[in-house]
Amino acid sequence: MGDAGLIIFGPIGREVLSFGTIVFAVFATGGQLLAGQIALGSLSNNTLCLMLYTGIFTIPTFLCALPRTLDRLSWLSIPSVLSIMVAGLIGMIAAGLYPVAGRVTSNFVSTDFVTAFISITNPVFAYAGHFMFFILISEMKNPRDAMKAAYVLQGFATIFYAVFAVILYVYIGDGVASPAFTSLPIKWQKAAYGIAIPNFLIAGSLYSHTAAKLLFVRFFRNSKHLHEHTLIGWSVWIILILLMNAAAFVLAVGVPIFNYLIGIAASLFASWYTYGIAGAFWLYDTYHYEGGSRAWRRMWVNSTLSVLTLLAGGFICVAGMYVTVKSIIDAYGAGTISAPFSCG
Repeated sequence: MGDAGLIIFGPIGREVLSFGTIVFAVFATGGQLLAGQIALGSLSNNTLCLMLYTGIFTIPTFLCALPRTLDRLSWLSIPSVLSIMVAGLIGMIAAGLYPVAGRVTSNFVSTDFVTAFISITNPVFAYAGHFMFFILISEMKNPRDAMKAAYVLQGFATIFYAVFAVILYVYIGDGVASPAFTSLPIKWQKAAYGIAIPNFLIAGSLYSHTAAKLLFVRFFRNSKHLHEHTLIGWSVWIILILLMNAAAFVLAVGVPIFNYLIGIAASLFASWYTYGIAGAFWLYDTYHYEGGSRAWRRMWVNSTLSVLTLLAGGFICVAGMYVTVKSIIDAYGAGTISAPFSCG
């Protein structure tokens, strides 16, 4: 992402987008640690301090992020995908077998802007993995295959997310919690969370790996430490992985509500990395490689969509941060959430 920023916006763009990618990856790791905390708490009936669950989950996340190349780490993604698929199926089956009595489902709900936009940040974050495409493509044997993978990913994820969300909403109603597994009967909830743990673990590892990789490449570009197994190279790599996971841990226990942490990450970063900057990429490529402004006019539909995507990113960023910060302040004021770094 930083190299793309260099092409479009110059040296400053490179630094801004590189820094944002690292911070975003740490936020995303924190989100996975918080998901792991919720899963471990559910499995053990919350008998331990919540911060301790987060710390426990941070350890295997750190260990899984240690491989220095994605060809080794990517194999772990297979059980990760299978685990979330099976967990999702369990969630849908449980919701169908044990629907909430007297549930209310509404096609349209009258609510305030803050509540509505907090809900929007969840699907925004669900598609926030785009920023990792550059890292993945850089290590592919044939980078041209990247688009095939992207189409499969987007197609499958969109269908699976939509079917899962609709089924749980129909059978649970307006009171469905976040994460949705928490709304299931306790035995099914534990089964779903237990099977989903590998997904939370590997996703967190990939995010922290990405954050560390950007710094590692910057430190050792054109150096033997980048490609060879040297003491200095491995020492720095382990320290970077440790720092990224430590930062994510601090973030997860500092913002102890999943919805709010997701809201911050979606607003600050996903708004641009998944939406806004994508529009800028298309406009830049079309202008420089397809014939300048004439190409924009010729492909006016795509040009309009790109501009709207850019504007949408800006709106999600500003509005999302406003509603998330306001919600956090209101929640602390009302005493509905515990203080940061507490057991909860």
